Amino acid sequence: MKLKDTTGHAAGCSCCASPGGDEADRGLGRRGFLCSAVAGTAFALAGAATLRPQPAAAQSTLTPDAALKALMDGNQRFMSGDLQSLNEDLSILKAKTAERQQPFAAVLSCADSRVPVEYVFDQTIGRLFVVRVAGNITTPEITASLEYGVAVLGVNVLMVLGHTNCGAVKASMEAKEVPGQISALYAPIRPAVDAAGSNFEAAIDANAKIHATLLREASPLIATAVKEGRLKVVAARYDVATGKVALL
Repeated sequence: MKLKDTTGHAAGCSCCASPGGDEADRGLGRRGFLCSAVAGTAFALAGAATLRPQPAAAQSTLTPDAALKALMDGNQRFMSGDLQSLNEDLSILKAKTAERQQPFAAVLSCADSRVPVEYVFDQTIGRLFVVRVAGNITTPEITASLEYGVAVLGVNVLMVLGHTNCGAVKASMEAKEVPGQISALYAPIRPAVDAAGSNFEAAIDANAKIHATLLREASPLIATAVKEGRLKVVAARYDVATGKVALL
């Protein structure tokens, strides 16, 4: 399990790619917003709640419900082995996404290597804004990245994706002494452990739901997007044995 969180698998930081060609938008994405995230001031951006995203034209007709359906339909194709995304030509995909990204959904996933988010939802490069961290937990930096996806990229659905047999949740339940900074994961996962008691699977589900609620309610920017019907925030669980994603 990888402890350093990442945002997608495209070359370079995906947050630096502007959804359009406008210099002002690039300035917002690279300087105004991300500098605040690095400084750990994501929750101080309440004033950004009034910011209106300008989604990529290819995604402008998707409602939050349609965006969620696109994710779940892709998971069905993944489970049946009828993947569409792998049929796309990689060189063309790179050419289309070198200057900008057009994601319709953001996914907060565990860093576990058994959870290949784009494959799980059968989505090609540039379609998902993925943030990964052990235990799929929220921190100011994680929240800042997801706020960027909502405010600047205009994603229509935000999913917190837990998974079966999650090592971070298990370690938090056991709370053993561990090397380095691994124990920093325990505190954000502890509320789920307390809620589930000794039930491992229940703790995994509770953890995903708790952090989805935190994103939905603790971030004024995300809360405003939800209230206005521009965004749906959901929790889900990925089964590493079957490949199925279940909404919680």
